Amino acid sequence: MTQPAGWWRRDKEGTGIWPHRGKVAITGWGQSPVDRRWDGVSMDKTLGAYAMYAAKMALDDAGLKPEDVDGLICCPDSMAGATGGSSAVWAPRPYFEAPYDSEDGLTIVTGGWLQKNMPGLTNLKYNPEQVPAIGEQMGMAAQAVAEGLCQVALVVYTAGNLQGRYRMGGENAGDTVSGNAQWTSVYGQAGLGYTTTGVMQEYCQKYGTTWDDVLAPVVVNEHINGLMHEWSYYTLHEPYALTIEDYKASRFVTYPMRLFDNDRPVNAVGAFIFTTAERAKDMKQKPVYVLNHTGGGGGPLRSSAPTLVEMESWVDRAARMGYEGSGLKPSDVDIFNPYDGYSPFLPISLESFQWKGAKKGDAKDFFNGDITVHGPFPHCSGGGNLGVGRTRTAMYIDGIEQLRGMAGERQVTTRAETAICAFAPGGSAAYLYLSNDITS
Repeated sequence: MTQPAGWWRRDKEGTGIWPHRGKVAITGWGQSPVDRRWDGVSMDKTLGAYAMYAAKMALDDAGLKPEDVDGLICCPDSMAGATGGSSAVWAPRPYFEAPYDSEDGLTIVTGGWLQKNMPGLTNLKYNPEQVPAIGEQMGMAAQAVAEGLCQVALVVYTAGNLQGRYRMGGENAGDTVSGNAQWTSVYGQAGLGYTTTGVMQEYCQKYGTTWDDVLAPVVVNEHINGLMHEWSYYTLHEPYALTIEDYKASRFVTYPMRLFDNDRPVNAVGAFIFTTAERAKDMKQKPVYVLNHTGGGGGPLRSSAPTLVEMESWVDRAARMGYEGSGLKPSDVDIFNPYDGYSPFLPISLESFQWKGAKKGDAKDFFNGDITVHGPFPHCSGGGNLGVGRTRTAMYIDGIEQLRGMAGERQVTTRAETAICAFAPGGSAAYLYLSNDITS
């Protein structure tokens, strides 16, 4: 069965409650260790090896065997490559012995490679080739299970990083830029960091604050939370707390955006198990139910770079879609793990989702309050990408753990029954709504 492109997306307002609300559950997660880069030598640290590691961990967490899996939803986009593009070839170079005799398994991982090389994946009936990045990937998995394409879906997401300039291929590999790129990609990278800087400067002017006053405390808090994961990059390689002084002393990237406002590219793999709510009752862990998922974009871009008005309107729309489909109100949301690839996303998402009552312009006071995991406003309790490295998985892992009551020293002291998790850069609308109870 072939579905049309984007068939899983819930990207419109006015569609009401998700028809499958509470009928799909997440029952397992797994995360490989997080390295700065793959060294090009260690076969136990390739994306393929890490994919099998994370998948086994997720299956063990759910109390399942590979033979129980009938759906494999593996994203082949590994984010980065030394010669460019999101899943670029690292070439020319010699390959290794099978199964590492091609890029597949080394610097990318496809569902076909994983099915062939991970023992026990013998009962797959759904293994699509085209799988989006993790935000919409999670929605795709929920929809696939809900529509009966599979009953037990293994979701695998890779985060690759190699030696060389990050995502510097094609025109980005050069030392100069031309055309529109000289305004939107002045440092060679695609323009999100640059344009987000402009949006945040507008924010500070509109709401009467400064960059450091708004963002320093939330970035520092995410690093603290990230160190509470045993697998995070900072726990494994730089196990010391970031301070406000460290943040303010860090170099500028796109002024006034600082080094610590950007997440760190890493090499790692995460995995999750989605299944039906009925089947989840008999599994090892307490189910975490999917209330809704959203995807697509928040709206059109009118020029070469977004304005604050556009960015706020996009995230406002994403919030409206998510709340409508989940049946939740802002006051119902306990755990909030929005996307944070660039720190300026955080005040906008806080205010658009009105978490803990936040309104437009409230982020400075909110972030300078008690946002620790043991306080009344445990913002980004998973540490996000800024706190663990650019895995893009911490938001989901923390949502699952908090709702299970198994987050350890990160466990919040406030109510933890519902969660919002996201990979939603810029105008993306990819959010996942979770609950540990669908009886009320």
